[in-house]
Amino acid sequence: MPIVTTTEMFEKAYKGGYAIGAFNVNNMEIVQGITEAAAEVNSPLLLQVSAGARKYAKHVYLTRLVEAAVVDTGLPIALHLDHGADFDICKSCVDGGFTSVMIDGSSRSFEDNIAVTRQVVEYAHDHGVVVEGELGRLEGVEDDVVVSAEDSSYTRPEDVQEFVERTGVDSLAIAIGTSHGAYKFKPGTKPQLRFDILEEVAQRLPGFPIVLHGASSVIPKYVDIINANGGKLVDAIGVPEDMLRKAASMAVCKINIDSDLRLAMTAGIRQHFNEHPEHFDPRQYLTVGRDYIRELVKDKIVNVLGSDGKA
Repeated sequence: MPIVTTTEMFEKAYKGGYAIGAFNVNNMEIVQGITEAAAEVNSPLLLQVSAGARKYAKHVYLTRLVEAAVVDTGLPIALHLDHGADFDICKSCVDGGFTSVMIDGSSRSFEDNIAVTRQVVEYAHDHGVVVEGELGRLEGVEDDVVVSAEDSSYTRPEDVQEFVERTGVDSLAIAIGTSHGAYKFKPGTKPQLRFDILEEVAQRLPGFPIVLHGASSVIPKYVDIINANGGKLVDAIGVPEDMLRKAASMAVCKINIDSDLRLAMTAGIRQHFNEHPEHFDPRQYLTVGRDYIRELVKDKIVNVLGSDGKA
């Protein structure tokens, strides 16, 4: 089975009231942990690559790792570019074997966002690749994407139909209160997502797949392990998993998870070094990090996304 696009998996997810996990990958152990978990519960997947990941691991290494994961698991896996900043980056990924790309024009004016998104859509569709666009801006930090609270904004439901019709995008990332990074909400506040916006968007775009970025839950277990083994993560508050389950039951077909993977990997490695300070073989401590990622992803698929058994 080759790497697939998201078209069929999103259609099934929308009709089935579940979401597909889009997990960011940076190296072999992360790819293995994610895909081994998905294979255990027979779930489809998106493995996504940010600009930072491409700089760190190189495009060719990441694409070959994902190709290997498809061979190893036999799962339907899409390879997705996360937060493509411009046409050239998206074109490079389309030409380089990605089956899905995101063009993030959310920092531009509405008309400029439409123009660059349409440009990417035309090129990608000519090459059999699907495109995700974005309306609204999420607060937070993820690699090269940095948005302050002052510059963040919710998606305007009245804009979505025009945007989709004029660009031809295949899915749309919207801002309803999630944010990038581990520090999503201020200490003492109760996280809230704007389900009213999501519901109105779904009414204006019936059957159309919606995407949630910045949707890590910052699981206390991994935060506690890191802090117990020399870390200093203070007041890390993520998106409650019951809110993500609700979003997955609505129009959201793709939920992005990155920070939780970083926390799980770091927790495993820190704990291993604390228990075995004499170890210096990367295979020893990276194995533990991979195991923690496998544990995390399996739990997300079964208890949050609902995509188990859907491959």
